[in-house]
Amino acid sequence: MGQISVETCEIEGLKVITPAVHGDERGYFMETYNYNDFKEAGIDEVFVQDNQSSSTRGVLRGMHFQKNFPQGKLVRVIRGEVYDVAVDLREGSKTFGKWFGLTLSAENKKMFYIPKGFAHGFLVISDIAEFAYKCTDFYHAGDDGGLRYNDPAIGIEWPDKVAPAEYNVNERDRNWQSFEEYKKERGIK
Repeated sequence: MGQISVETCEIEGLKVITPAVHGDERGYFMETYNYNDFKEAGIDEVFVQDNQSSSTRGVLRGMHFQKNFPQGKLVRVIRGEVYDVAVDLREGSKTFGKWFGLTLSAENKKMFYIPKGFAHGFLVISDIAEFAYKCTDFYHAGDDGGLRYNDPAIGIEWPDKVAPAEYNVNERDRNWQSFEEYKKERGIK
């Protein structure tokens, strides 16, 4: 693993990856993905789709998942800064319903690996952010699921760099189900 360092998180399966950055007065170079390095780090995935989005300060996207075709994701920020969050939805996991968040930015160049079985979302805390991510499965229209970003049963602590009154959340993301509704729908106690 010469090109990346990997930190595990309190929630099993989540990993924070920091690439080796080679820079000089002209700029920098880094490998953002190398299958062999990631496999050695315990991320033996085939990524089949790359996505990128651009958002302005206060945009909150989440908390998303695919119901029948779950996706593992490798996310990073290539411009600006976001607070990125994953919620464990793996039934039977000792951390089921728990969340983990971290700041991803163009400056820190960290990446976040989120395996299948998690809801995912982020809040833009810079003026603008460009967010790029790899997925382990293709997007399937009509398979979208989500949880409310502000559900007290989950208790995500969004950073105070953006006041909740400034959040820019689309109607779909405002109206996702609660965690209790999610569990009831799946027959989970």
